Amino acid sequence: MKKIGLQFWSIREEMEEDLLGMIEKVAEMGYTGAQFAGFFNHTAEEVKAKMDEVGIIAAGAHVQITDLENNLDETLKYHETIGNDLIIVPYLPENMRTTAEDYKRTAALLNTIGEKVHAKGFTLGYHNHDFEFDVFDGKTGLEILFDNTDENHLKMELDCFWAAYTGNNPVEVIEKYGNRCVSLHIKDMKVEGNQSISTELGTGTLPLADYIQKGQEYNVRWFIAEQEHFTKGPVESAAQNATELSAIIGK
Repeated sequence: MKKIGLQFWSIREEMEEDLLGMIEKVAEMGYTGAQFAGFFNHTAEEVKAKMDEVGIIAAGAHVQITDLENNLDETLKYHETIGNDLIIVPYLPENMRTTAEDYKRTAALLNTIGEKVHAKGFTLGYHNHDFEFDVFDGKTGLEILFDNTDENHLKMELDCFWAAYTGNNPVEVIEKYGNRCVSLHIKDMKVEGNQSISTELGTGTLPLADYIQKGQEYNVRWFIAEQEHFTKGPVESAAQNATELSAIIGK
């Protein structure tokens, strides 16, 4: 089975309107994994029943750090029910990432949460944007986070677009963190005006096949399509991305 998933944030408005129907549609597109970004008042049992019906499995879920701090047991129970064992912190508020000391405190918090998560049979991951590549006394925020956490307590979901956006080579980041890198966000990039923005896979400039090949060398669990800017409807773009991602992995 090709481990290709869709980050549901890409079609968040459609998901909010009809989560269960969109899970079915995503499976029809050819994705084998669903990476959640909210459940919109659906019970875990409802979500799991639909996933089983259409033959798609959980490819992780983005969970806000406040939910992990304040409602960890309840959160994990929900994810256990839907069969998801990969819990990913998608973003940090500014007060957790403004200075090197902020990052060290955040690392300590993530390590504590990750230890609890690991003990219950789950994996805690962290998803980057661009700001983690800011440098503090010779170290990036990303390096501080991962240097100060146990390899079993915090894994990486590398967003290849944001790494490339900051001038870093995602291949080198994957090589550096090796088996700590458990998921890749695969997004293409194009320049529009004076901005570099995401676009449908295969229509931009990033060497996506290189990222995927390197990920495969390190047994990355999931290759996840994600998109934030569109040339067509988000659902249509998601279908196109499924076809392209499957083709790259199949080469």
